[in-house]
Order: sequence, then structure tokens, then C-alpha cells
Amino acid sequence: MLRIPIWQVVFLSAILAWIVFSCYFKVTQKLRSLTQPWVTQRVIAETPLVLRIQSFQHRFLDTLFTALSCLVSVPFYTAFLPLLFWSGHCKFARQMTLLMALCDYVGNSIKDAVSAPRPNSPPVRRVTATKDERENALEYGLPSAHTLHTVCLAGYLLHYVLKSANITEATQVLMGVTMACLLVGLIALGRIYLGMHSAVDVLAGLVIGLVILPFWLKVHEYVDSFIISGQNVAYFWATFSILLLFAYPTPEHPTPSFEYHTAFNGVVLGFVTGIQKTYLQFHHEDIPHIFSPQLSFTAFVTKVLVGIPTILVVKFCWKSLAKWILPVVANTLGIPIRSSCYIPQLKSFVSDKDPDGNQKMFLFFSQDSFDVDTGIRLVQYAGLAWSVCDPIPSVFAYLGL
Repeated sequence: MLRIPIWQVVFLSAILAWIVFSCYFKVTQKLRSLTQPWVTQRVIAETPLVLRIQSFQHRFLDTLFTALSCLVSVPFYTAFLPLLFWSGHCKFARQMTLLMALCDYVGNSIKDAVSAPRPNSPPVRRVTATKDERENALEYGLPSAHTLHTVCLAGYLLHYVLKSANITEATQVLMGVTMACLLVGLIALGRIYLGMHSAVDVLAGLVIGLVILPFWLKVHEYVDSFIISGQNVAYFWATFSILLLFAYPTPEHPTPSFEYHTAFNGVVLGFVTGIQKTYLQFHHEDIPHIFSPQLSFTAFVTKVLVGIPTILVVKFCWKSLAKWILPVVANTLGIPIRSSCYIPQLKSFVSDKDPDGNQKMFLFFSQDSFDVDTGIRLVQYAGLAWSVCDPIPSVFAYLGL
């Protein structure tokens, strides 16, 4: 018989209560009315500062700051996470995945709740040399997600290295802190130089990151212990993931931020489900690490060559399965659905969002239709991440890797 701990019921009920409360009292609209005018005023007032920084324009600086932005972007970390799992650093990979998800949700939620603009271009020169940067430019400004992520992930990486290598010497610790601060400073400066953010956006990202990082350092061991040995993990996390979609604030105008959150929400769901099931087989602390006699660099490269194509195939299969099953389930339950991109036959211009509240996906809210793309995106990325932790390690074991 399935036993559900009381704390899980209380936790999920609290989120549900917040969703109802925030929708009924229009919390997002009230928060935006208080913050958006001030932030917008600061963005406009800081335009001369952005132009002054951009007056040092040089091709080398364009390349440097664009490259740094790519190295600390969510797509880069998402691609890097499977390599961490397969290299044997499973606990570090778990913690980085969860911390990234927390940063992504908090940062994007604040962006869309406040809905503050980026610096006007022109007069500001906006450098969007990559597809990722062009998509980022469609989001709202405050806070700078790159700055927020860099603070948290560089800080946690430093913590992990110091702890795992048992480094206590003051000089080495100071050197590590200095390098982390230098990276954060370069990223923050680069976001202004590239015309993507004003100083207020960068400062907000820095402050939020400095709040999230110590919080995560306090709770990460408890979260990890729950994932690998807790009760009712899969059902709890699936419910939690769906509620997070509902709790996400609706922006003043549509942006890609909710899509990014949905994708990474699915990634975490897949990771948690796969790890909880196969922890003792593939993800415990005694598995071989890269460069050890049990896992040579050649064997690691073979893992990558086998694993990456498998991930792409699994993602395609889960996406196709979701595109077929979810519309059938919705039609069976009488839920009106539409599709913004995945299913052309269901395209519609009807909105499923309350312009003054949260994502309107509960049936007890009045709505015209449900965007089935949200469910498809969640399922496909959950399947992708699950494959990294469950079937692909089984393939590695079968191949003797």
C-alpha cells in the first residue's frame, strides 16, 4: 500500500492554496503595478551608462562576452549535465540540476511577474550573435538570468571542489573565491556591454543569486537524501512539477520564459524519476569516476558517442508519443485544447492565460482552451532526462562501459 508522508500533503496543498489565492486576488497584477514603473524608470535612466560601456566597442569584446554568455547559458548546462552523470560525478550532477531548476524558476517567474523592459535598442546596440541570445532578447529584463545562474552555479561549484578535495588552506580558498567573483563580474559586465541588460537587471540577478545560493547550501543534502531514499518520490515530484506550471505567473505579453521553465521542469522530473529508481545500480557514490582505472577517458568518450544519439532518439520518441496520447486523453476528458506549434491542426489564437494572474490550466477556472504544447514539452524533456539516468546506463552496462 502506498504511504504518503504528511509533509508532502501539506507542501503540495500549500502550493495549490497559493495558486488559488494568487489568482483570486490578482497577486501578479498588483506586484507588477508596484514594481514595473520603478524598474522601467531605472532602465531608461541607465541608458547613458549602457552607451558609455558600449563606447569601448571592439570585435574582441563582442566575441569574448558572447562566448562567456554561451558558457553560462541554460542550454550549455543542460547539454553538460549528461556528461557529469556519465563521468561518475552523479551527486554533483544531481545538485547542479536541481539548483539550475531553482534558479530558472525563480528568475523567469520574477521576469514575467515584473514584466520590465530591456534597454531600448536603438539607441543601445544589442549584440545577439547566437540563436540562444536572440531568443533571450524576447524575454523581459529584470533580473539578469545569466548573472543569477553564474552566482549560484559558480558558487556551488566552488563549494563542491573545496569540500570534495578537502581544501582548507586560506590561500587556495581565496584564489577560488577570487576566480568565481571574476567570472560573475565578467558575466555581469558582458550582459550590459551586449545591450541585453541595464545595471538594475544585473544587480537584481546578483542579489537574488546571493539569496538562493546560501539557501541551497543549507537544504541540498536533505533534498538529495529525499530523492535517493525517500518515500513516494516519483508521484510527489510529478505532482509538484505540474503545480509549478500552474503557479507560474503570466507575463504582460507572451515571452519564451514559460516554455524554458516547462522544458527544464520536465528535465528535473525525468532526472528525479530515473535516479530514484536506479540509484543503487548506476548513481551511488562508489561508481567509477572518469580517469580512474575503471573508467578511462576512452571509455567515457565511447559513452558519449553512444549516449548522445540515444538521447536524441528517445526525445523524438517521447515527443511523438505525447503528441499522439495527450490530445486523445484531453478529448476523452472533454478538455478543449489548442496547439501553438506542435500540432498544426489544433492551432488557435485563443489564449489560455489570465492576463492578471497565473497560468490558467485548472478546469475550475473559466478558460477557452488548454495549450497542449505545454504537456508535450514537459513529457518530451522528462523522457529525455529519464533516459540519461535509466535506460542509457543500462546500455553502458550491457556494453561493458
